[in-house]
Amino acid sequence: MSRASNQTAQDTDQERAAIDATNAQLLARQAGVGNTAIDGFQKILANPGFTQAQQAAITGATQGSLGSAFDALSQRATNRVARTNNSAGFSDTLDQLARTQGQQQAGAAQQNQIAFANNAQQQQSQALSGLSGLFGIDANLLSRTLGIPAQLLDARARVTPNTGSSLKLGFGPVGLNLGF
Repeated sequence: MSRASNQTAQDTDQERAAIDATNAQLLARQAGVGNTAIDGFQKILANPGFTQAQQAAITGATQGSLGSAFDALSQRATNRVARTNNSAGFSDTLDQLARTQGQQQAGAAQQNQIAFANNAQQQQSQALSGLSGLFGIDANLLSRTLGIPAQLLDARARVTPNTGSSLKLGFGPVGLNLGF
């Protein structure tokens, strides 16, 4: 072999070694991100939806705001009686306020429960879609494997308008955006 061919072979070997090292680093990073994503998706599947503390806070805020509004209306009626020195209809007004408040609070509680269930199902669907994307497996097959009825996911997909949803995993200022 000539000196030029030896030099070319050495240069080629060095370039290939550098490319192999870069590929190994990229593969290691990809595996790390994949493992992090898998762990995150599995945690969401195990505990979808809001935590009990979050649900309590949402319910408390909803009921508290309704209570404040009706307290203000009750105080307004009390002030009117004091201002006019006429209590005619005051008891009926308070009774009507109490009935309406009860109805509004029951409706708000029902809406909260529906929102909690929808959120849990949406998170579960997104986690399944994320896992299926990582593993290259159909989400319906994966859901059956995990014991989740695929019909629930299909029903959710039909009810929820397509918002071009994607799941973004935050890694500092730069996130990993997994579109589904």
